[in-house]
Amino acid sequence: REVTVDLPAKRAVLGFYYQDYMAVGGDKALDNVVGFSKKVWSSWAPASWELFSKAVPKLNQLDDVGEVEEGTFSVEKVLSLKPDLLVLADWQYEMLGSDLDAINEAGIPIVVLDYNAQTLDKHIKSTEIIGELTGQKDRAAKMAKEYNDIVEHIQTTVKNAKLAKQPKVYVEFGRGGPAEQGMTFFSSMWGSMISLVGAENVAPAEIGKWGTLAAEKVLAAKPDAIIITGRETELKKNQDGMVMGFGIEKAEAERRLNAFKHRAGWAELPAVKNNRVYAAYHANSRTLSDSASVQFVAKAAYPDLFKDLDPQQTYLNFYKNYLPVTPEGTIYLFPESK
Repeated sequence: REVTVDLPAKRAVLGFYYQDYMAVGGDKALDNVVGFSKKVWSSWAPASWELFSKAVPKLNQLDDVGEVEEGTFSVEKVLSLKPDLLVLADWQYEMLGSDLDAINEAGIPIVVLDYNAQTLDKHIKSTEIIGELTGQKDRAAKMAKEYNDIVEHIQTTVKNAKLAKQPKVYVEFGRGGPAEQGMTFFSSMWGSMISLVGAENVAPAEIGKWGTLAAEKVLAAKPDAIIITGRETELKKNQDGMVMGFGIEKAEAERRLNAFKHRAGWAELPAVKNNRVYAAYHANSRTLSDSASVQFVAKAAYPDLFKDLDPQQTYLNFYKNYLPVTPEGTIYLFPESK
């Protein structure tokens, strides 16, 4: 698609990727934003929302245009804000389909970003686009280079190691707890990260962007490393669901992670036998700050190659350099040495 936009944007509506828009756009990025899809942030990552909304009062003043996945996204609300730009994630653009006809007919340009694909090219292109939309091309170029350098370092290190075989990695979004077989990923988010670092994803291609891999297939795959992702939402909703993120105590995250190791048959998996079960903050994927998560996946897949990497510090440095808050909580869990 070729889109013509009057730059920099003066009245943007954001569908997703808010922290990326703020990080690339700088301190005044929200001055030219009039609306956003609030629930994607406030409900999916409430602790993050609370921290940001206190630090950036403008967030509380933006109009809410509804949420795509729940079917509450309001084209009428978007039009009423008289925006000069609508920014959507690729998955939102696909889901909305013909619902966007009225916005196109009104002459409002729709710009699509895609951090969810979790490829180096799309991360960099999405960052460059935000730089153009916000009038921060130099800042965007600097951030894109930092991301590229982290990925290139990992890929070069793995290539030069000339290992006999790729380590096998299984990732699961553990929000349902050990009793529920959660989503895994192939061509998006954590699945794409596994490919990015040169490891073998035990999830097959037919999983697509995400889907469920049967328990017996996980056992048959014999993963060398297992990553369970979680978020803050389950802390009060589900006492067994994996929790990670802002305000999450390490001990609580470890308690919930340990329960996954007791699933039927897991005691015989190489990952469990060799003490290589990890946890990560689910929300730190599909975003520019997930360079830290790429490091984390590399460290989980190749613990001997990447002893020097500190994903937690990379994450904190990103926030220190580009965002107005300091996150506190549990972002990554590594096994304790035995």
